[in-house]
Amino acid sequence: MLGQQIRAWDVLDDRVLGVLRKTPREHFMPADYRELAFADTEIPLAHGQYTMAPKLEGRLLQALQIEPIDSVLEVGTGSGYLTACLAHLSQRVLSIDIFADFVEAAEVKLAGHDIGNVDLRAADAFTLQESARFDAIAVTGSMPHLDERFIRLLRPQGRLFVVVGRAPAMEARLVTLHADGNWTHESLFETVIAPLFNSERPEPFVL
Repeated sequence: MLGQQIRAWDVLDDRVLGVLRKTPREHFMPADYRELAFADTEIPLAHGQYTMAPKLEGRLLQALQIEPIDSVLEVGTGSGYLTACLAHLSQRVLSIDIFADFVEAAEVKLAGHDIGNVDLRAADAFTLQESARFDAIAVTGSMPHLDERFIRLLRPQGRLFVVVGRAPAMEARLVTLHADGNWTHESLFETVIAPLFNSERPEPFVL
Protein backbone atom coordinates (compact mmCIF):
# COMPACT_ATOMS: atom_id res chain seq x y z
CA MET A 1 0.00 0.00 0.00
CA LEU A 2 2.70 2.50 0.95
CA GLY A 3 4.77 1.95 -2.18
CA GLN A 4 2.15 1.42 -4.85
CA GLN A 5 -0.52 3.84 -3.63
CA ILE A 6 0.70 6.28 -1.02
CA ARG A 7 4.14 7.26 -2.31
CA ALA A 8 2.88 7.07 -5.89
CA TRP A 9 0.42 9.81 -4.95
CA ASP A 10 3.25 12.08 -3.76
CA VAL A 11 2.93 11.32 -0.06
CA LEU A 12 6.59 11.55 0.94
CA ASP A 13 6.50 12.93 4.49
CA ASP A 14 8.39 10.49 6.71
CA ARG A 15 6.21 11.10 9.78
CA VAL A 16 3.04 10.46 7.81
CA LEU A 17 4.45 7.33 6.18
CA GLY A 18 5.58 6.07 9.58
CA VAL A 19 2.13 6.54 11.10
CA LEU A 20 0.45 4.82 8.15
CA ARG A 21 2.91 1.95 8.49
CA LYS A 22 2.38 1.39 12.21
CA THR A 23 -1.41 1.86 12.36
CA PRO A 24 -3.09 -1.46 11.45
CA ARG A 25 -5.74 -0.29 8.99
CA GLU A 26 -7.35 -3.72 8.79
CA HIS A 27 -8.25 -3.61 12.50
CA PHE A 28 -10.48 -0.59 11.87
CA MET A 29 -12.35 -1.94 8.87
CA PRO A 30 -15.69 -3.83 9.00
CA ALA A 31 -15.07 -7.55 9.38
CA ASP A 32 -16.49 -8.37 5.93
CA TYR A 33 -14.06 -5.99 4.22
CA ARG A 34 -10.79 -6.51 6.06
CA GLU A 35 -9.24 -8.26 3.07
CA LEU A 36 -9.71 -4.99 1.18
CA ALA A 37 -8.15 -2.83 3.89
CA PHE A 38 -5.09 -2.05 1.75
CA ALA A 39 -6.82 -1.85 -1.62
CA ASP A 40 -6.98 1.42 -3.52
CA THR A 41 -10.67 1.87 -2.85
CA GLU A 42 -13.24 3.25 -0.46
CA ILE A 43 -14.73 0.68 1.92
CA PRO A 44 -18.44 0.77 2.75
CA LEU A 45 -19.54 1.43 6.30
CA ALA A 46 -23.02 1.49 7.83
CA HIS A 47 -25.55 4.25 7.07
CA GLY A 48 -24.42 4.49 3.44
CA GLN A 49 -21.05 5.94 4.47
CA TYR A 50 -17.58 5.06 3.15
CA THR A 51 -13.99 5.27 4.28
CA MET A 52 -11.55 7.38 2.32
CA ALA A 53 -9.18 5.49 0.04
CA PRO A 54 -5.71 5.04 1.64
CA LYS A 55 -3.97 7.42 -0.79
CA LEU A 56 -6.46 10.17 0.04
CA GLU A 57 -5.92 9.65 3.76
CA GLY A 58 -2.18 10.00 3.16
CA ARG A 59 -2.57 13.23 1.22
CA LEU A 60 -4.86 14.65 3.91
CA LEU A 61 -2.38 13.88 6.68
CA GLN A 62 0.53 15.30 4.70
CA ALA A 63 -1.32 18.48 3.74
CA LEU A 64 -2.26 19.33 7.33
CA GLN A 65 1.39 19.24 8.50
CA ILE A 66 0.36 18.21 12.00
CA GLU A 67 2.87 18.80 14.77
CA PRO A 68 3.11 16.87 18.10
CA ILE A 69 1.81 19.93 20.00
CA ASP A 70 -1.23 20.43 17.77
CA SER A 71 -4.90 20.17 18.66
CA VAL A 72 -6.94 18.60 15.86
CA LEU A 73 -10.64 18.44 15.01
CA GLU A 74 -11.82 15.55 12.85
CA VAL A 75 -15.28 15.93 11.30
CA GLY A 76 -16.49 12.42 10.52
CA THR A 77 -15.01 9.65 12.69
CA GLY A 78 -16.12 6.87 10.35
CA SER A 79 -14.08 3.71 10.89
CA GLY A 80 -11.74 5.39 13.37
CA TYR A 81 -8.63 4.63 11.30
CA LEU A 82 -7.89 8.20 10.30
CA THR A 83 -8.68 9.21 13.87
CA ALA A 84 -5.92 6.91 15.06
CA CYS A 85 -3.46 8.36 12.55
CA LEU A 86 -4.31 11.92 13.59
CA ALA A 87 -3.85 10.93 17.24
CA HIS A 88 -0.38 9.54 16.57
CA LEU A 89 0.67 12.79 14.90
CA SER A 90 -0.84 15.31 17.34
CA GLN A 91 -1.24 16.13 21.00
CA ARG A 92 -5.04 15.86 21.08
CA VAL A 93 -7.90 15.01 18.73
CA LEU A 94 -11.58 15.84 19.02
CA SER A 95 -13.42 13.56 16.60
CA ILE A 96 -17.13 13.96 15.94
CA ASP A 97 -19.59 11.91 13.94
CA ILE A 98 -23.34 12.22 13.53
CA PHE A 99 -23.72 8.44 13.90
CA ALA A 100 -23.38 7.37 17.54
CA ASP A 101 -22.56 3.76 16.62
CA PHE A 102 -19.50 4.92 14.68
CA VAL A 103 -18.33 6.82 17.74
CA GLU A 104 -18.92 3.85 20.04
CA ALA A 105 -17.11 1.41 17.74
CA ALA A 106 -14.16 3.78 17.29
CA GLU A 107 -13.86 4.19 21.06
CA VAL A 108 -13.42 0.43 21.45
CA LYS A 109 -10.91 0.17 18.61
CA LEU A 110 -8.81 3.11 19.78
CA ALA A 111 -8.73 1.78 23.33
CA GLY A 112 -7.63 -1.59 21.99
CA HIS A 113 -4.57 0.12 20.52
CA ASP A 114 -3.84 2.19 23.64
CA ILE A 115 -4.69 5.46 21.91
CA GLY A 116 -5.87 7.72 24.70
CA ASN A 117 -5.47 11.26 23.34
CA VAL A 118 -8.81 11.31 21.48
CA ASP A 119 -12.11 12.78 22.62
CA LEU A 120 -15.01 11.21 20.72
CA ARG A 121 -18.40 12.84 20.43
CA ALA A 122 -21.65 12.08 18.61
CA ALA A 123 -22.57 15.41 17.06
CA ASP A 124 -23.72 17.10 13.86
CA ALA A 125 -20.90 19.32 12.60
CA PHE A 126 -23.42 21.87 11.38
CA THR A 127 -24.91 22.37 14.84
CA LEU A 128 -21.66 22.00 16.77
CA GLN A 129 -21.29 24.27 19.78
CA GLU A 130 -17.56 24.47 20.37
CA SER A 131 -15.56 27.26 21.99
CA ALA A 132 -12.16 25.64 21.40
CA ARG A 133 -9.94 26.51 18.45
CA PHE A 134 -7.84 24.01 16.56
CA ASP A 135 -4.46 23.94 14.83
CA ALA A 136 -5.77 21.55 12.19
CA ILE A 137 -9.20 20.41 11.01
CA ALA A 138 -9.83 17.36 8.83
CA VAL A 139 -13.26 17.19 7.18
CA THR A 140 -13.72 13.67 5.84
CA GLY A 141 -16.85 14.30 3.75
CA SER A 142 -17.36 16.74 0.90
CA MET A 143 -19.54 19.84 0.85
CA PRO A 144 -20.93 21.73 -2.15
CA HIS A 145 -19.34 25.03 -1.10
CA LEU A 146 -16.65 25.95 1.38
CA ASP A 147 -18.43 26.61 4.67
CA GLU A 148 -16.59 29.33 6.56
CA ARG A 149 -17.88 28.13 9.92
CA PHE A 150 -15.01 25.61 9.89
CA ILE A 151 -12.48 28.38 9.27
CA ARG A 152 -13.78 30.16 12.36
CA LEU A 153 -12.75 27.13 14.42
CA LEU A 154 -9.08 27.54 13.44
CA ARG A 155 -6.36 29.13 15.49
CA PRO A 156 -4.10 31.64 13.71
CA GLN A 157 -1.91 29.68 11.27
CA GLY A 158 -4.39 26.80 11.54
CA ARG A 159 -5.01 24.52 8.55
CA LEU A 160 -8.25 23.04 7.23
CA PHE A 161 -8.48 20.11 4.80
CA VAL A 162 -11.79 20.02 2.98
CA VAL A 163 -13.22 18.66 -0.29
CA VAL A 164 -15.50 21.12 -2.07
CA GLY A 165 -17.89 20.65 -4.98
CA ARG A 166 -20.37 18.18 -6.38
CA ALA A 167 -19.67 14.97 -8.29
CA PRO A 168 -18.06 14.58 -10.72
CA ALA A 169 -16.07 17.77 -10.07
CA MET A 170 -14.72 18.09 -6.53
CA GLU A 171 -11.55 19.77 -5.34
CA ALA A 172 -9.49 19.00 -2.25
CA ARG A 173 -8.33 22.24 -0.66
CA LEU A 174 -6.01 23.30 2.12
CA VAL A 175 -7.27 26.45 3.82
CA THR A 176 -4.90 28.44 6.06
CA LEU A 177 -6.02 31.09 8.55
CA HIS A 178 -3.36 33.78 8.84
CA ALA A 179 -2.41 35.82 11.88
CA ASP A 180 -4.19 38.91 10.52
CA GLY A 181 -7.51 37.06 10.36
CA ASN A 182 -7.50 36.62 6.60
CA TRP A 183 -7.44 33.19 5.02
CA THR A 184 -6.20 31.69 1.79
CA HIS A 185 -6.70 28.33 0.14
CA GLU A 186 -4.56 26.06 -1.99
CA SER A 187 -6.01 23.62 -4.50
CA LEU A 188 -4.44 20.22 -3.83
CA PHE A 189 -6.04 17.77 -6.27
CA GLU A 190 -9.32 16.65 -7.80
CA THR A 191 -11.26 13.80 -6.21
CA VAL A 192 -14.78 12.62 -5.45
CA ILE A 193 -15.90 11.56 -1.97
CA ALA A 194 -19.29 11.20 -0.31
CA PRO A 195 -20.94 14.38 0.98
CA LEU A 196 -20.71 15.29 4.63
CA PHE A 197 -24.01 14.41 6.27
CA ASN A 198 -26.29 17.47 6.32
CA SER A 199 -23.85 19.48 4.20
CA GLU A 200 -26.77 20.79 2.12
CA ARG A 201 -28.39 22.29 5.24
CA PRO A 202 -26.40 25.35 6.35
CA GLU A 203 -26.99 26.38 9.93
CA PRO A 204 -24.93 28.84 11.96
CA PHE A 205 -22.58 27.70 14.69
CA VAL A 206 -23.24 28.90 18.19
CA LEU A 207 -19.76 29.85 19.37
